[in-house]
Order: sequence, then structure tokens, then C-alpha cells
Amino acid sequence: MAGTECGLPINLISPPTAEQELWPHLGTTVSLNCTLQVPDSCSGSVTWLKNGEAAGHLYAGQDTVWNDVSSSVKFISSVLGVNLTTDEDYGKFTCQLQNVSASFTLHKTVQAGHIAAVVLALCVFAALVIGVILYLKCRLNLSLWYRDKYGEPEMNDGRLFDACVSFCPSNIDTKFTNFILKPQLENRYGYKLHLDERSLLPSTEPSAELLMNVSRCRRLIVVLSMAYLEQEWCQNNFRDGFFRLLELSQTPIFILFENQYKDLPAEVIHLLNSQKGTLKTLMWKADSVSPASDFWKELRLALPRKISLSDGKGDPQTQCQDDKDPMLTLNSEATDLDPDGDLGVRRTFYKAPPPRIAPVTRVPDREPTGEVDISDLGSRNYSARSDYYCLVTEPDL
Repeated sequence: MAGTECGLPINLISPPTAEQELWPHLGTTVSLNCTLQVPDSCSGSVTWLKNGEAAGHLYAGQDTVWNDVSSSVKFISSVLGVNLTTDEDYGKFTCQLQNVSASFTLHKTVQAGHIAAVVLALCVFAALVIGVILYLKCRLNLSLWYRDKYGEPEMNDGRLFDACVSFCPSNIDTKFTNFILKPQLENRYGYKLHLDERSLLPSTEPSAELLMNVSRCRRLIVVLSMAYLEQEWCQNNFRDGFFRLLELSQTPIFILFENQYKDLPAEVIHLLNSQKGTLKTLMWKADSVSPASDFWKELRLALPRKISLSDGKGDPQTQCQDDKDPMLTLNSEATDLDPDGDLGVRRTFYKAPPPRIAPVTRVPDREPTGEVDISDLGSRNYSARSDYYCLVTEPDL
């Protein structure tokens, strides 16, 4: 912008434009530089205004004048220092010489301080910590809920028990199995267990009884205590027996006692750690007695999913078989004609001959009363349990 009252035009050198907008932070100092080119013969000084009024003594201005030796002009530079201590220090500042002026508009801005950044970082860290704690506390509950709601139930597979529990008939192991493990799983969660206190592998090859017991159970639970490892087959060759168990059962469950863990042989611990993907290891601790402990939750996750049945209905594996066998019917008043059928043995039944009574008078022959009609035995459907009878051959009968 230029003026002509001094005979020659007055030129604005700085700022480059007549309107400047700045966003300084509160607590800083801003230097506003206003430089003009005026004729050498022109007198006067630069005046500063704030919001259209004289800036006064609150803002100190410093004027500098120097001549251009190559021409008849001089330069006037005025620097106004504005100390932004309060919100009132912001506004529009104008430098003016005669009819030439330039303005600087100072806008208030919010400075992102370190306190806000630290608070934000602490909030993010607290949210992560809370998330980790909730995950550790609730992951088993969420896994159980998802498994019970969307998991695939193991039913209609011909199995009689949910798990076979192998334990040593010692004082501690027997009490743990019969008074803690079995009541909790059967009475509280509805599982059906088969307890076996005999040696699983008394010889190098599994016995027919062991194969039968494992085939009748969906899982295998081994109470691996110090007394269990003192059995003869464990002391002779535990490694071969261990891998034999992995072949017999899908994902066997090994229960260890925390107070005995440090006394376990190094070979046993190494084998358990090396096969974590094919087995489940659970540690019984002092606080595992509580039904809400992680031990029972992890054990239930390793066991099959249970189906909640309404009253009056039996095992779901017999619901779709159209089988009226009293052995497979819940609360049946009929007598089971084959009590050993669950063991895989089919026996032949014969009717006893009618008692000989000296006839007084000739009466027509009739069938003896009180006999149970077994004429439909051949038409019964045992497809749900066909795998139990596969180990029995015709000569065995």
C-alpha cells in the first residue's frame, strides 16, 4: 500500500501484504515488524493501533530509520513486541504512517500440552490393563459359553461313559477320585464316569479289557500322582506306555498335584511338555476345591459338551434309534432280559419246561403263564451299540 502526501509514494515493505493473520500460543511473545519506504524529506513516525485504538504504553514499539545512499528515500522500521499473557492480548494490531497501514490479526489457539498427552497415554494403558485382566478372568467362562451354545455335541456315538478315570488305589488318589472328582463332575455337571483303579498297561500290549473300557468312554482321565508313577509298568517303561495311551485315546487328560509336581521325574515332565498339542495337562492346586476355580472350567472344556435334556428323556444317543429295548429305555418297568448286554456278551435264552403235574382230569394244553415274550428279540435295533459287540466273535459264544 502506498501514500503520496510526502511528494513521493510511501511503499510498504514488510509485511508483504497489508493483512496478516497469526495463531500464536498463549504465554509466548510475538514481534510485529512493519517496514516502510518513504521519501527522504518526509517526516513522521509509525503509529500502532489495537482494535482501532492506540496501543498505548502496554506494548513497546521500537523504530529504526536508515537512508538509502543511492537514492533520495529512507526506510522506517517499527517492531512492536506483544507479550501474550492473557486472552485480552489477542486482537488486531495495525501499523500506520500517514495514509499507509498494515494489520496483524492475532488469533487464540489451544496448545496441546504434555499433560494432555500423558493423561491420554495413561487412559490407553489403563484400558489395555483392564482388557487383559477381563480376558484372563473371563476367557474360560466365554469359552464354555461358546462351546455350550455353538459347540458340536458328541452324541449318538455308542459310548456309555463321558470319561474313563484311571487312578492308583492309594489313599490320597482314591479320596480325590471318589470324593472330589466323581461327585463334582457327575452330580454338578451331569457327566458319567467310569473309574478304573487297575493298571492301564500291565504288559507291553494293551489288554482286551483296556481296549473295551477305552472304547466305551469318550475321554481318558489319568490322575498322574507319585503313587501312580510307582506302578510297575510306569517304573519299567513309562515312555512306551505313555505313547501307547496317546494312541488309545484322543486328547487324554492328565491331572497333576501341585504339591507333588517338584518330585516328578524329569522324564515325565519332559514327555508331558513335549506333547502339549495332543494332551491336556491340569494342575490341582490348593484353591482348586472351589467349584468356580479355573481347574473345573478347564476340565469341562476338555470333556465333551453336555446336552441339557428335559425330564423323562434318556441319553440322546438312543432317542433316534426307534429301539424299545428295556435296556435302552429310561424308567422302564420291564425286566432286562440281557443284563450283560452292555458288556458285549449276547447269551442264548431258553424257556424252562413246564412243571410236571399229575393230571387229575384231562385239560387242554396251554402256554405257561408268567413267561416274558421274547419273540421280538431278533428284530431289535442295536445299531447304537454295535461297536461293543465287534470284539466278540462267534466262537466266544
